[in-house]
Amino acid sequence: GWIVLQKREPAATLSWLISLAALPVLGFFIYYFFGPQRIQRQRLRRNRTRAALPLLPSGLSPSPEAIELASIGQATTGLPPTTATAVHLLVDGAAKYQAVLAAIAQARERIHLEYYIFEPDRTGTALRDALIERARAGVQVRLLLDAVGSGNLKQAFVQPLLDAGGEFAWFHPMRVHRLWKRPWLNLRTHRKILVIDDAVAFTGGINITDAQDERLGQTAYRDLHLRLEGDVVRELQLVFIEDWAYATGGKPLALPSRTVEVGTIAAQVVVSGPDSPWESIHRLQVSAIHAARRRVWLVTPYFVPGEAARMALTSAALGGLDVRLLVPKMSDSRLVTYAARSYFDELLTAGVKIYEYGPRLLHSKALLCDGNF
Repeated sequence: GWIVLQKREPAATLSWLISLAALPVLGFFIYYFFGPQRIQRQRLRRNRTRAALPLLPSGLSPSPEAIELASIGQATTGLPPTTATAVHLLVDGAAKYQAVLAAIAQARERIHLEYYIFEPDRTGTALRDALIERARAGVQVRLLLDAVGSGNLKQAFVQPLLDAGGEFAWFHPMRVHRLWKRPWLNLRTHRKILVIDDAVAFTGGINITDAQDERLGQTAYRDLHLRLEGDVVRELQLVFIEDWAYATGGKPLALPSRTVEVGTIAAQVVVSGPDSPWESIHRLQVSAIHAARRRVWLVTPYFVPGEAARMALTSAALGGLDVRLLVPKMSDSRLVTYAARSYFDELLTAGVKIYEYGPRLLHSKALLCDGNF
């Protein structure tokens, strides 16, 4: 009864029901550890400042489709459209790490970092030492890491940063020993956020690890990251503040005042996770595909689409749009790779062009609809 009331996709509901029927005892424990969970963070969400700029910044001439997409983003996340004064695309780890270290060296007030993977290797050590130097100079440094993704990182690695005056917290540390509470095995933070002095921010797909630095090996992931300036930085700062308050159990940090300068680049931060039922990112992607008039180019390392996304892609191709899908020849999960290929026949029949990238692992996540989204 509980599984049915979750109101999830029929395939997921049936899978859990069949598992419990086939494994009456073991299935219960599997569901207990890995079944769907929701995070209650309404208190933190109410702290968001919803006073915003106009729906889209003045000086731009948005299409009706852009206005609709911006409205969906704001309605599902509480984060309004805003602007950026500068956006720099960073391709691969070397470009990202160089830009990050340069920006950290210029920090004067605060540095906030949230990452899924932070390895204690050459790349991670260089970043940690840069943070230590800034902390000793009086800059407030806060580091939030996922307890599973960064599980190789030990206390001894973090201690020098704490000794220098920095702060550190785990997101969902494992609690298997507390049997009266469900563990957070499948509820992680996959965000990669760095905000410096409320003025510069980085976000994208690149973690902190040697495995994503092409200077250190020919098998480094192929990936994308963004360096942002302008008012959009404030929204990324807000996302970090909410996650930091949730992870530490403390009061939300003060949010900086809105930037006076309005940029010329329309931008919007879209967040998603188990604290919201709206599947904001997925919903916005599907809506953007439906709104496209000329082309839909999608790149992803993990292509296992639900019915809505599959219908959107095939409908766009059947309607004569230039629809292309770029995936890795082999992702870091063979199961996901083979699952993705199981959809290829349907997509190809509809007219979707499919490309496989290799030999490096393609880890980029990007969607381009027409020429302006």
